[in-house]
Amino acid sequence: MKRICVYLGSNPGNRPEYAEITRRLGRELAARGLGLVYGGSSVGLMGRLADTCLDAGGEVIGVIPKLLKEKEIAHTGLTESHVVNSMHERKRLMAELADAFIALPGGLGTLDEFFEALTWNQLGYHTKPCGLLDVSGYYACLTDHMDRMVGEGFLLPAHRSMVMTSPDPADLLDKFEQYDPPRLDKWIELKKGH
Repeated sequence: MKRICVYLGSNPGNRPEYAEITRRLGRELAARGLGLVYGGSSVGLMGRLADTCLDAGGEVIGVIPKLLKEKEIAHTGLTESHVVNSMHERKRLMAELADAFIALPGGLGTLDEFFEALTWNQLGYHTKPCGLLDVSGYYACLTDHMDRMVGEGFLLPAHRSMVMTSPDPADLLDKFEQYDPPRLDKWIELKKGH
């Protein structure tokens, strides 16, 4: 792995531990020599992650759509910046630049971007690790729901296991190093012979 794509809030959230775990991840990426690919903003958790990684000597690549450049106050001090025309282009370029994906606490955009990367993995478009950095149980209801998807027959257990989870950045990155992607189709009905 050379670069990690991180999806996270352009707002700071209500808990101080969100900012703390964000800074821990930024320092850990830099310490491991892993570049950061993220949404290019200078505000919220996004700005904290970029600043921390840069301050620790890390590479930081931002990808931001033109429409959000002013709204999210694009970061001007990055190693590399890309301004794209749409969210679709943003997600595609971020995925191309990264070797793995992490979601920190965030809102709808964070979930959208993470689940698109995860779906591409499930469908075999890539085999890159995907993980949730679960701060104070932020993603507990989401992982519970993915377990329900398995129980209800909409998600294979092997595909559920693609989502690695940890409250600790170093632990999650260690899990990424050991990741062995499932090699099976997603269609449950085909496996049952229907």
